[in-house]
Amino acid sequence: MIMPYHNYSIAPVPSYVTLPICRPPYPALLDFFAQRFPNVGRDVWRERLESGKITTDAGDIVTPNTPYLPNARLRYYREVVAEPAIPFEERILFRNEHLLVVCKPHFLPVTPAGAYVNECLLYRLRRAFGLSEIAPLHRLDRETAGVVMFSINASSCAQYNALFHSGAVCKVYEAIASLPDDSDRTEWEIENRLVQGEPWFRTKVVDGAVNAISNITLVERRGEYGLFRLEPRTGKQHQLRVHLMLIGSHILHDRYYPELQPKQPDDFARPLQLLAKELHFTDPVSGEPMRFVSSRTLLW
Repeated sequence: MIMPYHNYSIAPVPSYVTLPICRPPYPALLDFFAQRFPNVGRDVWRERLESGKITTDAGDIVTPNTPYLPNARLRYYREVVAEPAIPFEERILFRNEHLLVVCKPHFLPVTPAGAYVNECLLYRLRRAFGLSEIAPLHRLDRETAGVVMFSINASSCAQYNALFHSGAVCKVYEAIASLPDDSDRTEWEIENRLVQGEPWFRTKVVDGAVNAISNITLVERRGEYGLFRLEPRTGKQHQLRVHLMLIGSHILHDRYYPELQPKQPDDFARPLQLLAKELHFTDPVSGEPMRFVSSRTLLW
């Protein structure tokens, strides 16, 4: 399937960046933006500065000649010339006065990123329900499908955020991946330290204090592939993809691991075979047990 595109797209709400405290001589604003957001491109930041698209919190226009002021908060709107269209829909699983729980399709980002501005789950839900206070409580990779939970009430958002930060939310994933090196083994507990790798969007293992723990179970075998149940006890970027790689398995249609594949348009017929299947926890407001399960399935 050829990826369709929208025309020029601009975010409905602004983004903000705070100028870091540093020692003089201060950088020019163009240099700061180009270094801080290299994927956007220096020419794009130059055009935004020259055309008055960046302002201070008070609404004053920032230009290339505006002095760098440490701790200043600047405002701009994400925009792209052509935005990829994602032809798959989210599914609503639950809603009350505090939460909106959704099953995200493959390929759709949770929040704006890179070439994706309005084609993200957050802005789709904001438009569909008119929710001004909606905020994601956790993230899934763009390539991953499954259950995502949003706060829709600012008064209780911190209580639900605390669940994720304290590890009180149990998460269950499913994956189709190549069979592991040890063909007789079916269970693993992986503990290590994960940090940002090279390029910046990949993750690597380093020595040091453990910050990533996953339980992996091989549920079923078919030919060269297996169906895995994955239970991450922490939430580092690409944790499950890396931990499967460490037992000698790689997820079907993974373009990042074990080797980074050349950049190319999404192939909607070959989604990453990783699904956030379940979330369960005790609701901090009601005290009731909550469990949400995706109705999506992998290509098994």
